[in-house]
Amino acid sequence: MTADMTPLDLAHAAMEAAPDDDAARLRFYERLADGEMFVLLEAEHSGGESLSPRLFDSDGAQFVLIFDRETRLAEFAGGIAPYAALSGRVVAQMLAGKGVGVGVNLNVAPSQILLPAEAVDWLHATLGAEPEEALGAPEEIMPPRGLPESLIVALDTKLAIAGGLARAAYLAGVRYDTGAQSHLLAFVDHVPGSEGALARLVHEALIFSGVEAGVLDVAFFRPTDPLCAPLARHGLRFDLPVPEAEPSGPAAPGMDPARPPKLK
Repeated sequence: MTADMTPLDLAHAAMEAAPDDDAARLRFYERLADGEMFVLLEAEHSGGESLSPRLFDSDGAQFVLIFDRETRLAEFAGGIAPYAALSGRVVAQMLAGKGVGVGVNLNVAPSQILLPAEAVDWLHATLGAEPEEALGAPEEIMPPRGLPESLIVALDTKLAIAGGLARAAYLAGVRYDTGAQSHLLAFVDHVPGSEGALARLVHEALIFSGVEAGVLDVAFFRPTDPLCAPLARHGLRFDLPVPEAEPSGPAAPGMDPARPPKLK
């Protein structure tokens, strides 16, 4: 088996060490969804949006084989083999409702596991859950207090994959004009149209850290908004990474989450 432990290996080990810990199990699924996965194919992809993944049969069920490292896929296949690089969430979207599970890192890593079709469907449904919209005007910004460390870590991890969608985010306490108090994750200088994607990432951070959704609100501000000064003064700042320039040309299957590849 591969010696180097990957984030998925570490999350799997934590889940195995605490089988009754829902939070550890959720973190494993989060690492699976957010990570880049290499899907073993029957043949080289020849263009178009359809893929032909190699299927593995076990006890009457079928599984698509995915790996979190190219080297692990090659080790399993016994050499160079055709594959498609997709995020775990796109794999779940591609397989949802098809009655097909996923075999993760089989025979090549400590994180090897067979996830049945029901688990894939659950992951897809969880990732597809939409945050609720609410209206309210922040009246006072305060330092954040009492939030679990697991949520801070989950937010930091999620925002690391949101590069280019906003310049920064601030986590702070907030009092609204209605008198209600909560916590707020405020995105500053976001890309117009990215509000839904950023809100879903925060919603996922709440779900996968085991925190109730109502504990954190999401808002968006321009850099000139008067509330940006108290946010910077009292809030915990997250700097979103600046993405590298992407090559021009047609996107490969699975690179657009809105258009997942199809199974042949």
